[in-house]
Amino acid sequence: MLKKILALVAMLYAAACFAAVDVNKATAAELDGIKGIGPSISSKILDERKKGNFKDWTDFVDRVKGVGEGNAAKFSAEGLTVNGTPFKGAAAGPVAKKETKPAASAASAAKK
Repeated sequence: MLKKILALVAMLYAAACFAAVDVNKATAAELDGIKGIGPSISSKILDERKKGNFKDWTDFVDRVKGVGEGNAAKFSAEGLTVNGTPFKGAAAGPVAKKETKPAASAASAAKK
């Protein structure tokens, strides 16, 4: 019985760790818990939030210096929300580049 209770508590704790963090309600510690947000960015967020809550992700990106669409997408993927909504802008991660070398080498092989 005790094992079942401990397992349940562990699962609830794990679920709480992955819960979304709303930027308009989060403490500095909760913001620091988001991967990619350190003390510097969390203090910028809290300073801007003192002026008024963030309306949406565009407002958040515009007001917080050092946060662009790429960082916003990464923060959202880590669980950050603005008014309960995830970021819907640019995709997180590196942008794939077109490979031009294989096409160029194929064209030169065709000439030979």
